Order: sequence, then C-alpha cells, then structure tokens
Amino acid sequence: MEQTRRRIVEATVELHRTVGPAKTTISAIAAAAGVQRPTIYSHFPNQVDLLRACQAHFLEEHPPPDLTSWLAIPDPAERLRGCLHELYAYYRATQGMTAKLLADAQTTPHLRTVMYGYYDSQRFLTNELAKRWPGKPRLVRAAVGHALDFWTWKSLLQRHLSDADAVEMMVGLLGSIAGSRTSADQ
Repeated sequence: MEQTRRRIVEATVELHRTVGPAKTTISAIAAAAGVQRPTIYSHFPNQVDLLRACQAHFLEEHPPPDLTSWLAIPDPAERLRGCLHELYAYYRATQGMTAKLLADAQTTPHLRTVMYGYYDSQRFLTNELAKRWPGKPRLVRAAVGHALDFWTWKSLLQRHLSDADAVEMMVGLLGSIAGSRTSADQ
C-alpha cells in the first residue's frame, strides 16, 4: 500500500515538473503510476492532500537552504548577498518545478493553498532582510522582495547573467535605493 502511494506521488511530481500542476490530470497520474483512478482517490481523497504529499516529497529530495541563518549578519548588504547566493543556487537547481508551480499557482486555488508556506516565508525574508538598510522602508522592502523573487532571478538568467552577477546587481540596487535620499524621504 505504501509503495502504491509512493508511485502515485512520484508520478504526480514528475507530471508537475514536466507539464505543470494545472495540466496534470488524475488519468495521467494513474497511467504514469500504473494504477486505476479509484486507487488515487483512496490514497488522496482530495487535491490538497495529493498536492501536500507531492510538496513533501519534492522538498525531501530538494531541501531549500536555511536562509534565516543569514539574518544574524549585521551588515545588510552582506546578509542579502549571502542569502541571494544560496537562494539563486536553489532556484537554479529547481527551476523547472519552481517555474511551473509559481505560474500555475496564479490560476489554481488548491495549489495556492498548499504554497502558502512559500509565500509566507518570502514575506518573512523580505521584511527581515530589509531591516537595517537606510532609506525609505517601503522602497527598500519592495527592492528586497524583487531580489528574492524567482521571476527576477529568471529574468536576469535570460539576460545571460551568472548567479554571482545577478546577486551583485541586486545588492547594488539595494545599495542605490538605500543610499539615495530624496525630499520625499526626509
């Protein structure tokens, strides 16, 4: 029974990686796992249960870096730099799945529910990494959030930047924003 459940989860993860969660059907999962549709429903009575099992399986195989370890660094630029180096390396290693999940989460409510932890951790990191930067807090938080965003990294990758260059560009952006003072800031 546990082997059947694992085959279903592995088949679903592979379909999510290749076609995306929004295009993954129960019939396709059943075919890939070598089971009948009712078998899937007996193991996973609803979509959220299946999505959570897939998320747990994927994260077990691809554990995200502990970015909170960087929060103890007092210098905001070094803190952001270290965090982004690890985050961008993780994005590179998981980009196929991450792109599909984030794109499909826009139109798939069940997936958004399961990914709440991801969005919550992004907000937490944004707020924590924005601390200690001088300048207008709203602009600093927006720039940090932009730097942490997968799609920002993907955009920089498409412009032929290395991860290291992308990190330095984002740290430079924050330095520029934090260092600039306008009459609206004062």
